[in-house]
Amino acid sequence: MSTIELTRPHADTTVPAAGTYDFDPAHSHVTFSVRHMMVAKVRGKLDPPVGSFTIAEDPTQSSVEVELDWSSVNTGDEARDNHLKSADFVDVEKHPAVTFRSTSVRHVKGERWEVLGDLTIQGITKPVTLDLEFNGVSNDPWGNVKAGFSATTKVNREDFGLTWNALLETGGVAVGKDVTIEIDVEAALRTEKEAK
Repeated sequence: MSTIELTRPHADTTVPAAGTYDFDPAHSHVTFSVRHMMVAKVRGKLDPPVGSFTIAEDPTQSSVEVELDWSSVNTGDEARDNHLKSADFVDVEKHPAVTFRSTSVRHVKGERWEVLGDLTIQGITKPVTLDLEFNGVSNDPWGNVKAGFSATTKVNREDFGLTWNALLETGGVAVGKDVTIEIDVEAALRTEKEAK
């Protein structure tokens, strides 16, 4: 079993032990939602994110890198998924990966943090802010240290060149501009042996 301190104090909260944590694909998820036909929301998901985050001794100096596979997009409708993979949206033949790389971290209050970084979709990079919540840390039954985080952000898809739309006879458009992205991550602290 791990003997390290799982958390340590920071301001009005606690943070995980310093180190690099690798995403656990079996317990990490990415979903998104966008307004459809002005009256409802379409929700979709992607394969688990690939990445890691490094918790620094000073938590505000921490960093994270995430990569998503857009070819895995799944909204429950094959025709719509194929359209989302086409050149009308994210052209997976040219740009299969969606990436996020942090540039700074800010503590808001308690378990709430903001992670600022660069989001790249279809080869276009724009700054975004993730609203982050630290969900806790524990040992799993095999002695691995696991930390959990939830993050959300909202982006304008047109900022990334995703401008396809269709006008409705009743007014408005078929697909909204704003896309809400939600990420839930469980990650394992990398051991000294794994780090070498």
